[in-house]
Amino acid sequence: MARLKLEFPEDQFYFSTQLTVRVTDINGANHLANDSMISMISEARARFLFEFGVRETEADGTGIIVTDLATTYKAEGHARDHLLFEVGVMDFNKYGGDITFRITRPQDQALVAMAKSGFVFFNYKRSQVVPMPEDFLAKFPRVNWLD
Repeated sequence: MARLKLEFPEDQFYFSTQLTVRVTDINGANHLANDSMISMISEARARFLFEFGVRETEADGTGIIVTDLATTYKAEGHARDHLLFEVGVMDFNKYGGDITFRITRPQDQALVAMAKSGFVFFNYKRSQVVPMPEDFLAKFPRVNWLD
């Protein structure tokens, strides 16, 4: 059976933020639950976009919509663990690309997870995918392009 393997270019991580695993993030097996990790990834993505001045939705109705998410887990997270989320971008195309995440536990340098979230620009007023805005592209001049 094929297994997902996520590897990201080191020079494409542009932002980092720390989040703490809450007691309510723990599942029955006493470690960080998958749904809570997805919520933490979403929070890290929102902080990243805010840091780079990307609004959730612009006045014309254009925003970013998540198209997919792939995650690989490497170590368990536990209640009160401080996790470092390094966030980057890669694989741009005319309409979007991927936001990447490397999640580590600084206390012991453990790699907890890797994740990749696909996105496109979407006009919510017109309900259609739209090309990537030039001002977004200008924020990340070194990112690779896919045809």
